[in-house]
Amino acid sequence: MRTALVIGTGLVGTSAALALAGRGIRVHLADRDPSSARTAAALGAGTDEAPEGPVDLAIIAVPPAHTASVLATAMRDGVARAYLDVASIKGGPRRELEALGADLTPYIGTHPMAGKERSGPLAATGDLFEGRPWVLTPTGETDTEVLNLALELVALCRAVPVVMDADAHDRAVALVSHTPQLISSMVAARLEEADETAVRLCGQGIRDVTRIAASEPRMWVEILSANPGPVADVLAGVAADLDGTVRALRGLQSADEDERRTGTEGIEDVLRRGNAGRVRVPGKHGAAPASYEIVAVLISDRPGELAAIFADAGRAGVNIEDVRIEHATGQQAGLVQLMVEPSAAPALGAALGERGWSIRP
Repeated sequence: MRTALVIGTGLVGTSAALALAGRGIRVHLADRDPSSARTAAALGAGTDEAPEGPVDLAIIAVPPAHTASVLATAMRDGVARAYLDVASIKGGPRRELEALGADLTPYIGTHPMAGKERSGPLAATGDLFEGRPWVLTPTGETDTEVLNLALELVALCRAVPVVMDADAHDRAVALVSHTPQLISSMVAARLEEADETAVRLCGQGIRDVTRIAASEPRMWVEILSANPGPVADVLAGVAADLDGTVRALRGLQSADEDERRTGTEGIEDVLRRGNAGRVRVPGKHGAAPASYEIVAVLISDRPGELAAIFADAGRAGVNIEDVRIEHATGQQAGLVQLMVEPSAAPALGAALGERGWSIRP
C-alpha cells in the first residue's frame, strides 16, 4: 500500500490516518465538514487535497447510518482499488450495499475494537489501535487483494486481525460494547439528582462503572440504532437478572427465614456468575487473565509523583503490570494501586518503603 483515502476524519478515521502517515503512506483526507479534514491534516494525518487518481485503499470512517451510502458513492466514483469501512456494525451496511446493487468484490467490512469517550480529530492518536483486536468480515465475494490490503492496514496500525462473520460480530459487540455503554449510562443517571452528600462519597468503583457514560450521546444513538435487536436481546437477559436480584434483596428484608435464605442464594448466584464471567475477559495484551498482587502507595497530588514511583519501581527491578489511582475526597492526595506479579510484591513494597513511600496494607 502506498496511498490511502480516509473519508470521515473523526476519532477512528484520523487515528488510522495518523498511523498510516507515520509509516510513510500518502494519506488523503475527506470529510463532509472540511474544517474537520483540515484539522486532521494539521495534526499530521495527511493532506486534505483530493487524490489525482484512484488510491490503493479507501477507508470509510463515517457513522453506521451513512456507511453504505458513502461507500456506494465512493465505489461509483472509482476513488480506490479497494474499499473498507470501520463502522461498529457490520451486517447492516453490507446488506444495504447489496440492496443498492454495489459490487462487493472490492469491499470488506472491518471494525477496530478501540475508542475513547471523546470524539473528533483532536482526540485521535496514531497508537489508538496498537495491540487491539481489529475485526475483518470477508465474504465469499471478497477479492483476495482486498483482504490482503485490509490485513496490511491492520498491520500498519499494529492491531491484531480477527476474522468473523458479520452478524456474529454484531451479536458480539452488542454484548461486550453496546450493552456496557447503556448500563454505564443507566448507573450514572442515578447520580444526576442524587443528594450531594452521597455523590461526595463516590470512590473508584463508581468511577470504573461510569467512565464510559461520558461518551457522546448522539454518536451512541447512531450506533445503537444500527444494532438494536442484538442489544435488546442482551439487555433482556440483564433485565431478568435484575428482576431476580430485586426479589432476592426483598427476600433479605423479610422476617421469614426461608425467604431470607432464598434471597441469600439469589445474591450469591448472581455474584458467582459474575465472577465466572469476569475471569473470561482477556488480560494484558489479549492473553489469558492473570492474577496480580496490589501494592498500595499513598502519594500527594504534586507534579512528578507518579514518575518518581515508577522510577523507584524500575530501580527495584519490578515491572508494573497495571496501575489505578483512587483520589482522596477533599484532600490533595491519593492512593496508587500498583499491580505486579505476586512474587514481586514483597520486594516492591520493601523497596518503596526504603525510599520513603508510605505503603498501605
